[in-house]
Amino acid sequence: MLCISFDNVISLWLFEIDSLLLSLLVAAAVLSAFLSRFISLILRMNEQGLAYSMSQLLPKLLLILIIGGYVVFSVSKNITNLVLANVSATLFVCVIYAWNTRSEWLLGLKESIDYSYLKSLVSFGLPLIFGGLAFWGLTATDKILLKELSDFEQLGLYSVAVSFAAAATIFQSVFSTIWAPMVYKWAAAGENFDKIYKVNRYVLLAVIVLFCLAGLFSWVVTLILPSNYNDVQWILIPCLGFPLLYTLSETTVVGIGVTRRSGFAMLAAALAFIINLFGNWWLIPKWGAAGVAVSTCVSFWFFFLLRTEFAIYLWRPIPRFMLYAYTSLLVIGAVINSIYGEVYAIELKVFWLIMLCSIFVFLKDEILEIKNRFFSHNFKI
Repeated sequence: MLCISFDNVISLWLFEIDSLLLSLLVAAAVLSAFLSRFISLILRMNEQGLAYSMSQLLPKLLLILIIGGYVVFSVSKNITNLVLANVSATLFVCVIYAWNTRSEWLLGLKESIDYSYLKSLVSFGLPLIFGGLAFWGLTATDKILLKELSDFEQLGLYSVAVSFAAAATIFQSVFSTIWAPMVYKWAAAGENFDKIYKVNRYVLLAVIVLFCLAGLFSWVVTLILPSNYNDVQWILIPCLGFPLLYTLSETTVVGIGVTRRSGFAMLAAALAFIINLFGNWWLIPKWGAAGVAVSTCVSFWFFFLLRTEFAIYLWRPIPRFMLYAYTSLLVIGAVINSIYGEVYAIELKVFWLIMLCSIFVFLKDEILEIKNRFFSHNFKI
């Protein structure tokens, strides 16, 4: 309500259109998405896996259906209808899941508040609020600054590259959903530290393979995009930095959660945000979409580094030479690919091929174990 009252600042900032309707629609979308987030956590904590998965999938399916309806019925193609489609999808899902979980949250409304317990929750959660804001800045300011410091053509290139790289967020989302409850259960029992390290090695292997495959086959996107989007093939690879390096950091950041020192999580996000802010300011005027992709990728490498080092400081050490060596090479390769990909296309293909082949030397034990588990149909860690 505060944002809406400031002369449609939401619609002006996001769309450069002075519209009360657009501001109200965006506010409704944010509010319904916020409520849906907590409703979906009820499903997750109740171990209703299918319902939780649907809570993540349904908004996307509804959005596709609504936009498909626009096409079929020749609805006017404008920003208002596009925003309306997003709002309709999020509101509909929010209402459905609020109804399905009504027994839990209605009971919650009737409970008395334990203020001493609430105080401990606030002391733990308050730094996470600011850390969440910093993380939002880390993931959102790229598009905002690209729009302000460059033009909509570069914003379009970057958005398309991010959309292709979003395929890796499937890996991130599935892993994070399964990993968080499992690892803290292990930590609470004071056992299975060797399994945490083993999972870390598996995820590192997956990150290397996905980066290398993207480096070798990013040219495929040119077959399905118009010719004026050919540059997407070069900036696609650093765009993988966010989902893949974030996923890897989830395996090394356990110590911060176990020790409940959430201030360090906030600090890691804040420092990475500052790095990204400076990188965008420096690189966007010169390199446009390539510059913002490089800045985001490098920032997430620092985010991964800071989370890892803070967790080690607070909890216990982990072997990390291989982690830092491989991720550094992957980020350097992604940066060169983004800025000089067209000039050194052949050399970069050789680089990604060498990186891919190197895992059979340095991570051969993990590869052999995955192979043995695959053929024995035993996928338990």
